[in-house]
Amino acid sequence: MAIAGRTEQATEDNWMFPPPAGWTIEQVTDLELPFDWELVDGVIVARGQRKVWHNRVRDSIARRLEDARVTPYAVLTEQCVLVDPYNAPRPDVIVYDPTGLNVFELECIPVDRVALAVEVVSPGSRQDDRVRKPALFAESKIPYYWRAELGKDDGLSIHEYWLHHERHEYIPAVTHPVHTKRLVTEQPFAVEFDVSALLEL
Repeated sequence: MAIAGRTEQATEDNWMFPPPAGWTIEQVTDLELPFDWELVDGVIVARGQRKVWHNRVRDSIARRLEDARVTPYAVLTEQCVLVDPYNAPRPDVIVYDPTGLNVFELECIPVDRVALAVEVVSPGSRQDDRVRKPALFAESKIPYYWRAELGKDDGLSIHEYWLHHERHEYIPAVTHPVHTKRLVTEQPFAVEFDVSALLEL
């Protein structure tokens, strides 16, 4: 049972029992658990095991973004993004502006530095990647969001979304919302690659 007013750090023994207001990022910073996790509304949520194809697509997208990136952008995988004290999701890939950030001490990228968040959909993450995370990222004003997903025939597609600044929600990219053969976009910088090649060895 959570104890009212509790301020101690999350540990291997108590992480599943958050305080009434939830854990904050400061309380979970040093937490070491035998699985990947995210901080969602003050609750530590385990991330499911990823299949090989998921990790290949994630890393391939990151490499192509890295090859195309321009100043001041940088690219990271599986890095927590600090939305607020109670939310620190870990997108599969992010493009962010590191200007002025101390990369030797920083543990989470501030959300206002993120230009693009990318999620690769797994069977256990469909709801998160299609609904919860896009809503959170849009409300946090991340300008662009990509969702990579396998179809029934194992064909890969990348859905590109742009932030509607007045409604604070994502809309399909105006120029080309779904990429199934080649991804070509100018946002957040010019990048072009073969979508099907992301799964190749």
